[in-house]
Amino acid sequence: MKPARLIVLFVAIAAGGVAALLAGRSEQAPPPAAPVAQLETAEVLVANTEIGMGHAVVAQDLRWQTWPAAAAGASFIRKNERPDAIDQLLGSIARVTFSDGEPIREAKLIRAGGAGYMAAILPTGMRAASTDIAPERGVGGFILPNDHVDVLLTRRDKDAEASNGGLEVQVTETILTNVRVLAIGKTVEEKSGQTNVDGTIATLELTPQMAERLALAHQLGTISLTLRSLADSVTQTQVAGRDDSIVVYRGSVLESFACKPNCDHRAGSGAIPAAQPDASAGTPAAARPSPK
Repeated sequence: MKPARLIVLFVAIAAGGVAALLAGRSEQAPPPAAPVAQLETAEVLVANTEIGMGHAVVAQDLRWQTWPAAAAGASFIRKNERPDAIDQLLGSIARVTFSDGEPIREAKLIRAGGAGYMAAILPTGMRAASTDIAPERGVGGFILPNDHVDVLLTRRDKDAEASNGGLEVQVTETILTNVRVLAIGKTVEEKSGQTNVDGTIATLELTPQMAERLALAHQLGTISLTLRSLADSVTQTQVAGRDDSIVVYRGSVLESFACKPNCDHRAGSGAIPAAQPDASAGTPAAARPSPK
């Protein structure tokens, strides 16, 4: 081979080597991948399906679901803390409705021990008592469970009739104020978007003394309910006039006895008033004569 060709071949090989060396130096190694943060999770007990108010929980209603540990509140039931929680909660009664996937909170469940729903949800010392209602005496069906109402009694006033020439006299008075409605008919909760409930019986949450007064009122005349504004529905339920007295009706005459500490001091007596304003309800009693 001629020397010129050898020189050209050598130069080409050298040039290629230099080019390869330069190309290798220009390529930088890729940066290391950023470490992926590991999200801490927890197994939380949730509703497997919608659980309605008053429903007795069965195993199919519950399931474990993975939740971010930071989002799992202290009231949530965690599997690592209570692995047998599903078995422990079987038979409990739901105080409120649980949506599908909603975490289960024990404060919203009642362990009834075989008792019915109504007995399970009643607060200590309270009673459930029912009264008939008609649409014209129950705000046209717009009273819903958990609303608060006043209870009115309409009756004949025989003493007023005797002094009124024998004309029939009807009087209306508020006998209970700010009473919580437990149920209308068999409806114990307001459904989503529901504006009224049809029913002929209202179940009310009362103290024992209030239940006695309502039972007596049923014998004296007609019971009606008036719906209270949400702003007026405070937590304390009262007997109209006094919340520490027992009222005894003897015909058309009432006797009121103060019961602090004992029911032995007569607080007042006399004929049942025909038109006395009720301070707690803000509605005066009404009396109207009508032809006999």
